[in-house]
Amino acid sequence: MSGMRTRGAGADGGRVDGVRPRSPWRDRGQVTIEFLGMTPTIVVTLVALWQAVLVGYTFTLAGNAADEAVRAGTAAESGRSGKCTAAGLDKLSSAWRDGADVSCTTGNGYVTADVSLKVPVLFPGTIDFPFTVKGHAGAVEEATRS
Repeated sequence: MSGMRTRGAGADGGRVDGVRPRSPWRDRGQVTIEFLGMTPTIVVTLVALWQAVLVGYTFTLAGNAADEAVRAGTAAESGRSGKCTAAGLDKLSSAWRDGADVSCTTGNGYVTADVSLKVPVLFPGTIDFPFTVKGHAGAVEEATRS
């Protein structure tokens, strides 16, 4: 074993082969800097994903509001348009109701409802999201009782 080189610690605390072991504290600040640099990217990505969720949820609400409106319109014997519009707006929260437009039409025994909803913005008041979601539903009028 006289020709083998050992890699143990020497008397000076360094390695026998002259290379000092790497300190675990040497890169401590690098991780912090990288994290701080990535934080804005992570936050912007999360905001964009949440806005996409709001768009998808608005599609769901528009379809449901149109279904509710046409259901109320087919069952109404009088004041069909008013009841249809009221039912379309009934279950919408204020974030969607403020920019909502519900229109109902009747013709040839068929009732249709069209709902337009503005997509709310994650941070209201800062910008307007330039996207309107439309929902459409139709149903045959119920027979009136004589």
